[in-house]
Amino acid sequence: MRNIMRFFLLLLISILFLQTTYSQERQRARDLGIKPGILTPGLLNAITDLEGVKVGHRTIIEGENVRTGVTMILPHGGDLLKSRVPAAVYVGNGFGKALGFTQVQELGELETPIGLTNTLSIHTVANGITDYVLRQPGNENVRSVNPVVGETNDGWLNDIRGRHVNMEHVFQAIDNAKGGPVEEGSVGAGTGTSALGFKGGIGTSSRTLPKKYGGYTVGVLVQSNFGGVLTIGGAPVGEELSNHYMASDVPYDVDGLVMIIVATDAPLLSRNLERLAKRAFLGISRVGGFASNGSGDYVIAFSTSEDVRINNENSGSTQNYTELNNSATSPLFLAAVEATEEAILNSLFMATTISGDRGHKQQALPVDKVLDIMNKYSLLKE
Repeated sequence: MRNIMRFFLLLLISILFLQTTYSQERQRARDLGIKPGILTPGLLNAITDLEGVKVGHRTIIEGENVRTGVTMILPHGGDLLKSRVPAAVYVGNGFGKALGFTQVQELGELETPIGLTNTLSIHTVANGITDYVLRQPGNENVRSVNPVVGETNDGWLNDIRGRHVNMEHVFQAIDNAKGGPVEEGSVGAGTGTSALGFKGGIGTSSRTLPKKYGGYTVGVLVQSNFGGVLTIGGAPVGEELSNHYMASDVPYDVDGLVMIIVATDAPLLSRNLERLAKRAFLGISRVGGFASNGSGDYVIAFSTSEDVRINNENSGSTQNYTELNNSATSPLFLAAVEATEEAILNSLFMATTISGDRGHKQQALPVDKVLDIMNKYSLLKE
């Protein structure tokens, strides 16, 4: 009886510990007066400001060493295989295991949801996405599917060799996908990640252009897991906290990966979407990343505009599109840079401290100290 009571007492303590560790109250960067750039965020300041875009997570936290998950991004709520969106990919540094990218590069279109997970689970997630597509009504005769999956390595906090992500987790992440506010920080594919010396994770942001520039919106979601010297709004936060790549007393690994998903309602085809993706990559440098040798840095960009939607059931040999002129893309480029920068910051500000595999622990960004540094440089905004 005593052993049973002891077991339940330890179980209760573990539950309370997990709740404290994984449910700390956090605030987004903008809520704390950190407002990168000059453009205005969308209503939600998230990738879901794009009509039809949905995001779903499946967070996997089990025992002492499983800290991983799946995040799914759906460009629209219909059948993507039949109603494809124009898309492009940009590889900043190719130290990664991306799946499905070559067909996107070749054809300039996306036919499945985008999956994000850990390095050794990308094949499982790809299989899950494939099953999801094949099971949709009307796809009974489909013989080819190009699942698109990105990854980052969460092996510091997660028992990555255990490959704990299964296909049911993928289905759950898709089923959980919704519009509205996006859960950020240590969730989904960002559960076990680290970035710029602190706990990383999922972050999102958006920018809406003034009407005279088309009024278009650009939304970004990141899975942050990369190194560098953290800079916020120009303040040398990593240096001030002595937590960066060159700090001699910090066991710091600068390598890692970052996945950046960019969505816009501007009518862009794959060529200009690739140009947009390249600019999003610049957002990494604004927070202190520099694409180290072992860092896989990838951007996927797509357009939700009906003007450039690709009808795969079109029986004709041609299809007409209304695309934005090259000369009108510059404001979108700025929006992508700003939204990427803020999405990465949100991934840090919203992440919680996580303990995981082999006793490893990744501390969350010390927000109070960061705000002191921002005040020191007079960089907080009303």
